[in-house]
Amino acid sequence: MANNLKSDFYKYQAQTSPHPLAIEISHANGSYIYDTNNKAHLDFVAGVSANSLGHNHPKVNDAIKDQLDAYTHVMVYGEFIQQPQVSLCKKLASTLPESLQSVYITNSGTEATEGALKLAKRVTGRSEIIAAKNSYHGNTQGSMSVSGVEKQNAAFRPLIPGIKFIAFNCNFCLKQITNKTAAVILETIQGGAGFIEPYSNYLANVKAKCDEVGALLILDEIQTGIGRTGKFWGFENYNVTPDIIITGKGLGGGMPIGAFIASQERMSLLKDNPKLGHISTFAGHPVIAAAANATIDVILENNLVSESLHREKIIREQLKHSAILEIRGKGLMLAAIVDTPELAAKIIMKCLDKGLILFFLLFEGRAMRITPPLTISEKELIKGCQIIVDSIEECI
Repeated sequence: MANNLKSDFYKYQAQTSPHPLAIEISHANGSYIYDTNNKAHLDFVAGVSANSLGHNHPKVNDAIKDQLDAYTHVMVYGEFIQQPQVSLCKKLASTLPESLQSVYITNSGTEATEGALKLAKRVTGRSEIIAAKNSYHGNTQGSMSVSGVEKQNAAFRPLIPGIKFIAFNCNFCLKQITNKTAAVILETIQGGAGFIEPYSNYLANVKAKCDEVGALLILDEIQTGIGRTGKFWGFENYNVTPDIIITGKGLGGGMPIGAFIASQERMSLLKDNPKLGHISTFAGHPVIAAAANATIDVILENNLVSESLHREKIIREQLKHSAILEIRGKGLMLAAIVDTPELAAKIIMKCLDKGLILFFLLFEGRAMRITPPLTISEKELIKGCQIIVDSIEECI
């Protein structure tokens, strides 16, 4: 049956890359994923930062089961009052400043990006969007339009017009933000570019320039949010409060979700002139919202936000080898950088052979993604780091 599954995977399921990892999954639990040969794989990727609580977390599972017994989809988003949706919006608002209290739940991060861009245009009456070079905000056409890697975008042009790109961390480039600009959209920490943090008060400087010309600052917290960087929201590390936040990935505890968040005054503009300015059938699905509520509860109740910094320290202490040029990022959003993309690929595949799942970053071939579940134990971190070090030795 396994052989049939693999052949059917290649024959019937649309492929996203020439060489998928193609592990045949049997089950997953905690920090481990098991293949159909019952080989355990320690997960240092967490579904690309999505499985905040690892796999098969009982509180998330219980929340899903309880909601299934009550009701699933009943109506398009925003029409019926549903407890899981309202609770999730209120819970997210409780983690944020007063200027960010209105939550629009979506089905994914890229849909949240789309909603945020629409909202910025509606608020300002402007159409120009400024984004960062080497950024990534999703794969729908609007999100691609503000993702700054032409190699990815070229085959799908024309995309949305009126987009300008500036260099991330370039304060000199902020002069391009003018009274024609609706919004500047940035990742709080650049993900696909190589887990690049802002420095020299960059994000605060962007916000000040936006305020000066009447533009909005949108921060993409799809990877940095929900406790991964030592704060509940990544922007809390950098002395800035955005006008709109985008979130997703880790919010759902392994279930598909996103959201964009703004002030109530601004968000209310989407409900009139025109009515139904932003609508979605399955957004805020009650089962998904229940999973997200449970995920947030577990993260906060178990102090996993600050614990991510302790786990970062363990990784940095354990993952020492002359072949690792640097470890970028913050908390449990880390990337180990080696000399060449070829070496990174060899190490990742060698680790896979040894039962450790690492992954690539989109636009930085020299990087090895280390984004394990927030729940990973110290023992598991040390074990995984040793596998990496051993694999490096074998590869060089």
